[in-house]
Amino acid sequence: AASRPLHVGSPSWAGHNRWSKVKNVKGPRDAARSRLFQRLAMMLRTAAREGGPDPALNAQLANVVEQCRAKNMPKASIEAAIHGAERSAAAARLLYEARGPGGSALLLEVLTDNPRRSQQDVRLILTRHGSVRGVTRRRGPRTQASGAESGAGARRGTMAEGARHSFEQKGVVCVGPRDLQGHPVSLEAALEAALEAGAQDVCPEEEEEEEEEPALKFICETSALRTVRERLEASGLRPLSAAIEYFPRDRVTLPEGTREQAERLLQALGDCPDIIRLYHNIQ
Repeated sequence: AASRPLHVGSPSWAGHNRWSKVKNVKGPRDAARSRLFQRLAMMLRTAAREGGPDPALNAQLANVVEQCRAKNMPKASIEAAIHGAERSAAAARLLYEARGPGGSALLLEVLTDNPRRSQQDVRLILTRHGSVRGVTRRRGPRTQASGAESGAGARRGTMAEGARHSFEQKGVVCVGPRDLQGHPVSLEAALEAALEAGAQDVCPEEEEEEEEEPALKFICETSALRTVRERLEASGLRPLSAAIEYFPRDRVTLPEGTREQAERLLQALGDCPDIIRLYHNIQ
């Protein structure tokens, strides 16, 4: 199981660095939470438009509502997003392929009501971290490309065809850190549940905030996604979501300078509100 790093520093007098904590910790954290809620609201509106506003009759919407609750999104915000679905523009789901520093591969899942704006925003982020010579956008099974693809091994970020082949699809069931009875789920118990449910692996969710208990991700074949979710729920666990995600076939190791550049690029892409999932193959 992955462990959180323990940082040990010199003690400071109470109140001495209060403002620095607010500015350097609370500010970015609140901004990240605001972006998360913005993404979830878009997902709620899209699910409600596609299958209706009643979670009891719309499995996709019920799935997103569970994710919102797991992230402590206010009930009023959830209801407002669902009720505002009819007045909102239809959203498109897009998959952008990109090459990052050192030839690393990136996949960007985008949910947007303005594809042209989203593409321009992603282009701008990549341009700030390197020249953009090509664009590839996948919408369903079709691929649209313009311009020439950038050379392999480019140090800077570009949008280019071919990154998709560096990943494979897997089913992922995200389960709450506590079971239906409110008891914490240990990794040992999760491994036993994974074997019984037919999952291939289980690991802690890496994107949780430090003060939150990490959720658990059960990984399986895409064809077994629904079965694994049902079996996990039957075993007493609390599934939050079930979706198909991308996993790198192989990871690349970047030298220090290139890795720092890649981290800045990933941070900038993560701040883009239209990107709901970001995958990479950087070690």
